[in-house]
Amino acid sequence: MTTARSKRFKGKVRDDYLELVMKFPLTSVHSEEDLQAAQEVMDELLSQGKLSAGKELYLDALSDLVAAYEDEHYRIQPASDAEMLRHLMDSRGISQADLQRSTKIPKSTISEILSGKKSFSRQLIRTLAHFFEVDKSVLAHNL
Repeated sequence: MTTARSKRFKGKVRDDYLELVMKFPLTSVHSEEDLQAAQEVMDELLSQGKLSAGKELYLDALSDLVAAYEDEHYRIQPASDAEMLRHLMDSRGISQADLQRSTKIPKSTISEILSGKKSFSRQLIRTLAHFFEVDKSVLAHNL
């Protein structure tokens, strides 16, 4: 059976891909040693600049295997509301007073969030998402 996928996996694309598979087979990452070896291969490919289509396919597959291992072994906790608000303010270079003037959020509310005494409410999420031009889901992880 010939599929659209197999049609684009011919010639130089296939050769480049299979050459890399022969050097470093695409298998699940099971240990820190596997992770280190995979990262070295990825770094080498990324240092080459523009890659052929076959090398891009290989790098994508290897990156997925590394990501699966990292998702399982290196979970990153979401930022707290205070950390997220501080990051957004820093990225815009604004102060609490600037944020208060622009959003009409009471200064005391901003201070309480930044000190960790208060969490985002649904209304604050809507207001801040609109002001910072980010999706509401960026701010809503604790709801």
